[in-house]
Amino acid sequence: MNTTLLKKGISAGLPIGLGYLSVSFTFGIMATSAGLSWWQALLISMLNLTSAGQLAGINIMIHPMQYIEMLIAQLTINIRYSFMSVSLSQKTDDSFKMKDRWILGAFVTDEIFGVAVTEKSVNKYFFWGLTILPYIGWASGTLIGALLGNVLPDIILNALNIALYAMFIAIIIPEAKKSVAITVVSLIAVGLSCMFYFVPMLSNISSGITICICAIVATGIGAVFFPIKEDDPLETVETKE
Repeated sequence: MNTTLLKKGISAGLPIGLGYLSVSFTFGIMATSAGLSWWQALLISMLNLTSAGQLAGINIMIHPMQYIEMLIAQLTINIRYSFMSVSLSQKTDDSFKMKDRWILGAFVTDEIFGVAVTEKSVNKYFFWGLTILPYIGWASGTLIGALLGNVLPDIILNALNIALYAMFIAIIIPEAKKSVAITVVSLIAVGLSCMFYFVPMLSNISSGITICICAIVATGIGAVFFPIKEDDPLETVETKE
C-alpha cells in the first residue's frame, strides 16, 4: 500500500468531507420529515452518495409503486456521473484493476471528480484516500440530521430545509456568471419548473417526471442554440508543434 498517496488523497478530500457533512445534515432532516426512519435515510446516503438524486428520490418514494418513474428520474439526474467516470478512467494508472474501477466508480461525485481530474495520473490509493472523508461526511451528516429531525423545533427544520437548495444555487450562480449559455439554460429550467408547479393541468404531473422533463428540455435547447465547438484537430497539432 502506498501510504504517501493515501495520505495525499485524504488531505485533498477533507474540505469535501466537511462540505458534505453540512449538506447531508439537511438531507437527513428532509428524509425524516417525509416519513422515512433514520436508518432508511442513512442507508440511502450510504448506497447512493448523490445529493440531487436523493432529493428527487425522496419525493418519489413517498408515493408508492412509482418504480419506473424512479428509474427514469435517477437515470436522468445521475447520467453525468457515467461521463465523469469515462473521463477519469483516461487518467488512471496501472494500479487501477477492473475490481477497483467497479468499486471506486460508485464514489464519483462532482467534487471528487473535480479534484481527481486535476491530477496528472490518478493512483487507486490516492483515489481511495480522496473518497474516505467525503463518504464518511455524507453518511454522518445524514445520520445526525435524521436523528435531530425528531428533536429540533419546526421553525428550525423549515429554515434548514432550504440549505440543500441553497447549495445548488451556490453551484449554479458562479458558473452562470461566466457563461451566457449556462444562464439561459438555468433560466429555462426554472421557468419550466414554475410552469409545472403553477399551471393547474401540469401541476398534477409527479415531481420525478417533472424533473426529467425540465432537465431534458432545458439541456436540449442549450445544446441546439449554444453548442460547444471542438477545436480543429489540425489546428491543435500545429499549436503543439
